[in-house]
Amino acid sequence: MPKPNLNLLVTLDVLLAEGSVARAAKRLRLSPSAMSRALQRLRETTGDPLLVRAGRGLVATPRALDLRETVGRLVEEAEAVLRPQEKLDLKRLVRTFTLRTSDGFVENFGPCLLARLGAEAPGVRLAFVQKSDKGSGPLRDGSVDLETGVVGEATGPELRTQALFRDRFIGVVRNGHALSGGEEVTPARYAAGRHILVSRRGPEKVAVGIDDTLGSIGLEREIVTIVGGFSSALALARSSDLIASVPERHTSALRQGMHSFPLPFSLPQITVSLLWHPRLDADPAHRWLRGCIREVCIAQGSDMPASAS
Repeated sequence: MPKPNLNLLVTLDVLLAEGSVARAAKRLRLSPSAMSRALQRLRETTGDPLLVRAGRGLVATPRALDLRETVGRLVEEAEAVLRPQEKLDLKRLVRTFTLRTSDGFVENFGPCLLARLGAEAPGVRLAFVQKSDKGSGPLRDGSVDLETGVVGEATGPELRTQALFRDRFIGVVRNGHALSGGEEVTPARYAAGRHILVSRRGPEKVAVGIDDTLGSIGLEREIVTIVGGFSSALALARSSDLIASVPERHTSALRQGMHSFPLPFSLPQITVSLLWHPRLDADPAHRWLRGCIREVCIAQGSDMPASAS
């Protein structure tokens, strides 16, 4: 069965509104003969006369009267779909966005981000969810609108990404710890301590190169415990003699009142990025939120300039 010509919906809508072939032709800028042919196609498609002669005019059939409201609504909705989006009104925007982040992002960037959203778009709510893995499934299925993290092999190739800031790993201990006294922290002193490993995958070593780097100079650190996030690692280090190695910028708010020091060996910096699915690329509200997140991260000491979405 051939598909109906959907352009006929507009013709039918105008014919039912005008009740005249001549007036409908003028409104659609067609010749009367072209409009008469369109009416004939409509009759063949619907199996109904639609408009019949009554004296010098035309009157709608019962079927046409039943269709009038539905056809009008369909045409209106189609025009709305094809019409360019109206300018975003942030003060009237009511929407909830879900942001999946790594441990520490909420504590460090959340307060400034929420303050900005509250000032610009009070009807917008931000739901933060923890990042339990690096899979791209939540972005693909729409359960997550945005995500922060390090782009890697597990990142879906179709995802859009925008660099937010660079970060480096540092060591953190409680005040009064042997490594907080001002004496130089050498690789040997660092390795001799008792350490907390952060890994969302359980008893596997994180791929930040610490153990490989120590191994290359003949050293090995003792891993006493494994936790799933940076906040847990810092909580343990705060009340023990354990050493936590965490990203500096991600954890600045969590490290208040503790002693931090640069790692005594060279590691490559990591780039934390914003990720989203391409279906949301042109969404005005989503673009606005992406800009807010970038600017908040930049304002808090980023060394990377903002750029367009």
